[in-house]
Formats: sequence, C-alpha cells, structure tokens
Amino acid sequence: MKITNLNSVASAFKAYNKTAKKPEAVGKTGVAADKVEISSKARDIQVAMKALSEIPESRSEKVEAIKTQISQGTYKPSADELVDKLFSGLGRVK
Repeated sequence: MKITNLNSVASAFKAYNKTAKKPEAVGKTGVAADKVEISSKARDIQVAMKALSEIPESRSEKVEAIKTQISQGTYKPSADELVDKLFSGLGRVK
C-alpha cells in the first residue's frame, strides 16, 4: 500500500493525539501508582467463599449413621421432611 497524501496522514495523527488519553499525573516518585477497587458484590463473594471454605466437606458421623440405617432398611424419611430440608436454606439467600 502506498500513501500518497501525507497531509491527510498528518491531520489524522493530530486528531488522534487530541483524543488520546493522557498518562496519569505522576507523583513525587516519578511513577504513577496503580489502583485496584473491589466492588461490594465481589467483597460479598469473598466473604461467602471464606465461610464456605471453613465448613467441613461432610459430617462423617452423620453420613455413617445414615449409611447404616439405609443398609439395615430402617432409614425412612418422610416426604415432608425431605421438602423441609431441601427448602430450609432458601430463606437465607438474598
């Protein structure tokens, strides 16, 4: 490609320089400082993830008790109990 009209190129550069963002003002150190902002939603997620990481993976004693009941045929939860347990945590979600 051959550019023959150099005046148009020069005026394009001038227009670009007018709209280009200027670098941030530097402090006394001569270096612009980086700034990180975390949204409130991200903070909420961090708190929830920390709380989740502190909860044990499973309650092994309860799991073993239920396994024993299932193997013996004595574990018979009612449908109402299942529904109550499934939906008990939904009231806490915002």
